[in-house]
Amino acid sequence: MKTNYYIVLLLLLALIGCTKKNPQNKGTISSEDSLSSYLTKANDFSSTTKKRQEYIQKAFTIIINEKEDSLQRANLFRVANRYYNLNNWDRYRDIAQIVLEKAVRSKDTLSTAKAYSYLGDYYGSQGVSDSAFLYYFKAEKIYLQRNDNLNLARTRLNKALLQYNESDFLGSEISVFKALLVLKGEKANDIVYECDNLLGLIYNELGEYDKAVEFHSQALTSIDKETTPIEFQSRATSLNNLGLVYQNLNKNKQATPYFEEGLKQEKDLILYKPALYAMLMDNLAYSRFKAKEARGLPDLFYKSLKLRDSLKLTIGVIISNIHLSEYFASKGEMTKAFQYSNEALATARKAKNARNLLLPLKQLASIDPSKATIYNKEYIHINDSLQKADRKIADKFTRIEYETDEIKQENNDLTVQNRNLVYIFGSILIVGMFLYIIKAQKIKNRELLFKQEQQKANEEIYNLMISQQNSVDHIRVIEKQRIAQDLHDGVLGRMFGVRMNLDSLNKSKDEDASHQIISYLSELKNIEQDIREISHDLSREKSELINNFVAIVDNLLEDQKKMFDTKLVSFIDSTIKWDLIGNAIKINLFRVIQESLQNSNKYAKANNIKVEFKNGVDHLFMNISDDGVGFNLNKTKKGIGLKNMLSRITECEGTFEIQSNKGEGTTITVIIPI
Repeated sequence: MKTNYYIVLLLLLALIGCTKKNPQNKGTISSEDSLSSYLTKANDFSSTTKKRQEYIQKAFTIIINEKEDSLQRANLFRVANRYYNLNNWDRYRDIAQIVLEKAVRSKDTLSTAKAYSYLGDYYGSQGVSDSAFLYYFKAEKIYLQRNDNLNLARTRLNKALLQYNESDFLGSEISVFKALLVLKGEKANDIVYECDNLLGLIYNELGEYDKAVEFHSQALTSIDKETTPIEFQSRATSLNNLGLVYQNLNKNKQATPYFEEGLKQEKDLILYKPALYAMLMDNLAYSRFKAKEARGLPDLFYKSLKLRDSLKLTIGVIISNIHLSEYFASKGEMTKAFQYSNEALATARKAKNARNLLLPLKQLASIDPSKATIYNKEYIHINDSLQKADRKIADKFTRIEYETDEIKQENNDLTVQNRNLVYIFGSILIVGMFLYIIKAQKIKNRELLFKQEQQKANEEIYNLMISQQNSVDHIRVIEKQRIAQDLHDGVLGRMFGVRMNLDSLNKSKDEDASHQIISYLSELKNIEQDIREISHDLSREKSELINNFVAIVDNLLEDQKKMFDTKLVSFIDSTIKWDLIGNAIKINLFRVIQESLQNSNKYAKANNIKVEFKNGVDHLFMNISDDGVGFNLNKTKKGIGLKNMLSRITECEGTFEIQSNKGEGTTITVIIPI
């Protein structure tokens, strides 16, 4: 669930800034009008937002009139932190800009880098990813020059979070490992924890669930072993993330204990991290629902939705509504299912964030088949647009790094000393790889050429067999018609004449002759009936001949059943007139079935495969489907097999369509005009 992880990212951003933005309520203040008193009261969570803002403004008034030095800049950062805790992003940005101007004038590089980082936080919160990336990058450059490894690692972690949020998972992974690289030998367990947690999120999105579990567990272990106190929500966040990984693996019974453990700190979560508390409740309810455990349902869904709505968590409200829709749909209460799905869609449209529309559209398509086409069409359009936007922002991140020339080598001396060795070994490696690629390509080309020639030969042999069989069948039909006609018009005619003559003799009064004639007449009737049946059978055989193409397809399907455990079901419409369909079309259809079965056996891991031929008014329909693992059509590169199938159907002037999603199997539909 990408949306759930998006909320987790917001929580992680808060955790990353906790050392600079946490409440400072410890100790007592003697003077009510002192700067320290105002700053402390501004972070009193039990006070109203209006009161806290008044205290922040009073503190700012005192600070701005002080002497412009490092102490003033430090106090201004404290003011900015208070606005951050109130989610007053505009004032947070204004204070950061003031500090930046003062720091640049004073040539205070540390404060300059910190101000850049704060501005990165601001633009990240507003969804302006390229600006946020630029400011983080500027801060990274300064920390790199100062050898400030802790702040350098924290800034790189911020960049990684930003890249993850824009679906640049590989770039995010690189940034996290670069952050961990500079932390070697440093005591920064909180940053290491956040890096491990983010790596768990990245690998979960990439489908590498074993790695996701490894890094989330590693993060959780680092909290349990920590001797100094770490924010309690870090543990709850890790438990939630571990539960989500098992939820994505459809192991909901294993996921449930993690959410239950995370909710044990209910009072603290409600007070300091209500968004995380709401998420844990919703995830617990959803896992119980998927595990068919009714305990606490649907009350947990309702409580989570109510809390998210009060906090104005748009994404959270959408997810809660979708989960309630799924829950009531499973109970057959479609009115409520439609109600919550439509509420999710309305909330998503109101938020004006295209990404939020995907889940409601998908849910509505699943519960409202009559409008499924409309919802799926909009879903596909939005998803394609988002993928293009994600690629553009990832390219923009790379372009920012390149155009601003912000990256420098971290070890210039070592680079100079080893440059020649790197060039030598690099050149050898490139030459070796080049030679290997050439050799491998030649082998591949030879194999491909051999397969093409073999396939062409097979097609020619098959075509010849079909033609020969058609000729033989044609001659057989003509010959059988001739025999049937001769029997009916010749033999039966003569037999009928004999019977008539004998019938006339039946009038004879000779008793012996009469008995003999009756016997002959009876025998002649039997012979006549036998010949008539033979004639009818020969004539009927023409329409009952088994077409050779159908027999070849049946043989292929029988081989499939013998060689693989997959259950195969086939249906070939008996009304199809195969003699009207050209040999080239039959060959191409046969090859498409071959390739589809091969793909299902090799990749799909399917339990069931279905092959169907249906007759239309002027079209032939072929459908091949399986219930295997499926794949993402937008991300998976088309191989030569799919290209060959498409080429074959195009050659037949038909249409070729493939539908597949991860975990939903694959369906191939072919329509050929006849």
